Amino acid sequence: MFVIVAGGGRTGTQLASLLLAQNHMVHLVEHRPEILTRIHYEIPTEMVYEGSPTEPQILEQAGIRKADVVAATTDNDADNLAICFVARVRYNVGRTIARINNPRAAWLFDDKFQVDVSFNNAEVMASLIMEQMSMGDMMTLLKLRRGRYSLVEEKIAPGAKVLGREIKDVRFPEQCVIAAIIRQGEIVVPRGATIFEAGDEVLAVTDHAGAMQLAELFEPHP
Repeated sequence: MFVIVAGGGRTGTQLASLLLAQNHMVHLVEHRPEILTRIHYEIPTEMVYEGSPTEPQILEQAGIRKADVVAATTDNDADNLAICFVARVRYNVGRTIARINNPRAAWLFDDKFQVDVSFNNAEVMASLIMEQMSMGDMMTLLKLRRGRYSLVEEKIAPGAKVLGREIKDVRFPEQCVIAAIIRQGEIVVPRGATIFEAGDEVLAVTDHAGAMQLAELFEPHP
């Protein structure tokens, strides 16, 4: 996959680094001298294109005509909208992703400006903090598809309601799938006859309501 990352701040540079680690082709566009100095130490110089990511000629130099994805990660919402719009309308890029800096501008980031997926940094961070506050020891590992579902991890405490019971006999929340169990450092593939043990670390895919119910099942039974 060929991805153009427009904006070399911390978000853009980290995204580029992660994509490169997964062997994707990445070109990063940035124009600020102080940012460029740092970027050249973090990703290969030949993948950095100097210039404003809102300028079509710079995007063309970076190869936008052949890009599969454009990720607009600048610290300016208007620029991110413009980049996505130009990428789709002028260059027919298949997928556009935009960073939202100001939560009040989130309503603009939709198909009107040709934004396929948007990420509101403040909302994501606030939601994660609230989830951790409300779910006790349960940990959110990964947000999935627009934030409705998450991969969560919970350790089964001694005295929990599910101890000694087979998975098929436990009434889990409707929107919940047990993905894996980590037991004494080893992965246990969950089957219907798998019996929960104290200390098991359970990985599950669920929504917020399901995570709350799951936490109750794994807590010590009074």
